[in-house]
Amino acid sequence: MTQQLLDTLKMFGFLFTELSLLFLAISYLVVVLQYYIPPERIQRTLSSQNGRGYIVAAFLGAITPFCSCSTIPFLKGLIRAKASFGTMMVFLFASPLLNPIIIVLFAAVFGFGITAWYFTSAMVISIAAGYILEKLGFERYVRPQAKSDSAKSCCAAKPAPSQEGTQTSCGDQAQSCATPAKPSMKQSKFWGFWLQSWSDYKAVLPYLLLGITIGAVIYGYLPADIIAQYASSSNPLAIPVAAVIGIPLYIRAEAVIPISAALLGKGMGLGAVMALIIGSAGASLTEVILLKSIFKSKLIYAFVAVILFMAIASGYLLDAFMALA
Repeated sequence: MTQQLLDTLKMFGFLFTELSLLFLAISYLVVVLQYYIPPERIQRTLSSQNGRGYIVAAFLGAITPFCSCSTIPFLKGLIRAKASFGTMMVFLFASPLLNPIIIVLFAAVFGFGITAWYFTSAMVISIAAGYILEKLGFERYVRPQAKSDSAKSCCAAKPAPSQEGTQTSCGDQAQSCATPAKPSMKQSKFWGFWLQSWSDYKAVLPYLLLGITIGAVIYGYLPADIIAQYASSSNPLAIPVAAVIGIPLYIRAEAVIPISAALLGKGMGLGAVMALIIGSAGASLTEVILLKSIFKSKLIYAFVAVILFMAIASGYLLDAFMALA
């Protein structure tokens, strides 16, 4: 067995064990949270803020485990509930970037200091972008029919019945769009939470395995000098290129984080890694297509521009901070 293969297998085993345990733990907590704080309550909270709930919207986004695609049907509900445009946009930006799964996996791979930087930058820029877009009058670019018609969703329309209730799957793009069903009286509430957490884990396992496998292969076989030449912190274009690549790439957070960890270990600049994660988690081609049924083109361009700005600015600021530290 060659040293490269041995390194690959060791990295695979380490990432699979650590990330699987963390995913199950945080997924359980998220299911409990969804049980007591259903999406309908979040909609009511945001719709009652009258434009003053930017911070509330950001933190609500941070505790809801939506990916960039599965945020769309929830966004439609906020529009119909007459939520403030600014708070609605803050939620749209923050929810996929700050969901609990990303934060916990991010902390496990990169440490709490870098995670705090990621969380803070995504939170601040999301709030600022929502406020600015509202003040600039971008609400006029919300399509009138979005307030009455049913928005398209990436989620499957056919819920699959199970012992613990029903769950609506988001297929390849989302972990879950449904509020966990309340378990029956004959069933332990917390056992029902575990069953749903395990179901969520099985749903994302193929993506987790894909990301870990790619990351392990990169760690074991990709020559470090290639990464150092094209994507190290010494290349000023590495960060914007990583941000632009991230959006059409749209790798799930469960996959992009172990891949990014491997790239970082091979010499990729930390700022470029940050830009790649924000770009891939914050937006996707699928999401942009779905947004066309809700937003006019100018608002979609603004949305993509905010994600790119967030990715690029966070990357450059992080590199500058690390250089001074």
